[in-house]
Amino acid sequence: MPPERRPLGSGPGISLFTLGTMRATGSPEQMLEVLEAALDAGINHVETAPSYGPAEACLGQALDRIATSRPGDRAELVLTSKILPGASLESGQAQLFGSLQRLGVHRLDNLAVHGLNRPEHLAWALEGEGARLLEWALAQGLVGQLGFSSHGSTPLIEQALASGRFSFCSLHLHLFDQERVPLAQRALAGGIGVLAISPADKGGRLYDPPPELIADCAPLEPLRLAYRYLLAKGISSLTLGAERRQDLELAGQLKSAAGPLDNQELHALRHLEASGQSRLGAERCGQCRACLPCPSGVPIPELLRLRNLALGHGMETFASERYNLIGRAGHWWEALDASACHSCGACLPRCPHGLEIPALLADTHRRLAAAPRRRLWG
Repeated sequence: MPPERRPLGSGPGISLFTLGTMRATGSPEQMLEVLEAALDAGINHVETAPSYGPAEACLGQALDRIATSRPGDRAELVLTSKILPGASLESGQAQLFGSLQRLGVHRLDNLAVHGLNRPEHLAWALEGEGARLLEWALAQGLVGQLGFSSHGSTPLIEQALASGRFSFCSLHLHLFDQERVPLAQRALAGGIGVLAISPADKGGRLYDPPPELIADCAPLEPLRLAYRYLLAKGISSLTLGAERRQDLELAGQLKSAAGPLDNQELHALRHLEASGQSRLGAERCGQCRACLPCPSGVPIPELLRLRNLALGHGMETFASERYNLIGRAGHWWEALDASACHSCGACLPRCPHGLEIPALLADTHRRLAAAPRRRLWG
């Protein structure tokens, strides 16, 4: 069966999976191996960024080799790169020309604002120097369409999608974090392409699942179930940050698996939900967000989501890793952890489940706080 292709905004159709290049940066040879594996898996969309260290340069050399060895596949590749918000017109122009040079191309299919996470980032793209830069890039034919990636709030993402500036977006959409899935489906219905950011890694380290999670998803592997959940929701493409050929094997198996969930998958999802509820009991946070806003600015639902994963599915390693990044990743992640809770009690009457939220937050901090870790990039 030929690989499925889905529309991405106004651009060329893309594969159900996207090769992300932030991990295959050890050498041009590593990038070439991963790119060839992606092509073998039916992938025709590659995303990169200047912020990913030598990724663009390594990819450019790999593309040059592919153009000779597999010219038909090279002709079908769709390329996306990114630019950080905040640059002046002149600086942004230089950055874009630098990306084109490193990649060895005259035009990008897609250019995304990398990390549209704060209101000032959106203002830059819509009204400031960024607006001039993006309009210039389109007018010069240097990019085919514009998009953005965001780790920001749902209201901010809604504003960006409603602005008319962007034809596609990259969002955190995961089986274990479904908050923005309805938003993504509305964007898709309006013709805006949607990429899921790192559903394997940021979605729960699902390439290395704990025993509890394996049992909860049986007979399916957790990563397969997570991929199928998103594909069945109509998400344009799922990004995979591969380091080696083996990382793309499952994507190859699912390259045409865009249909609705089957009975086995639906049963696995119900069993997953029931298992988490059983382990957490009355302490399970339902993620309704009625507890917000917190007077101290604590992101209560996100912190209790991590607790749900740690206690409900044995995902302590992932939950601790994410929790430990809070306050250490700038505008890419939450700023306050559970230690910022002052037990004021404002959230208590709002919770429809009657959760003792301050006590649960304190327990979350005791369980998940750890020594600082370095981010992969940035």
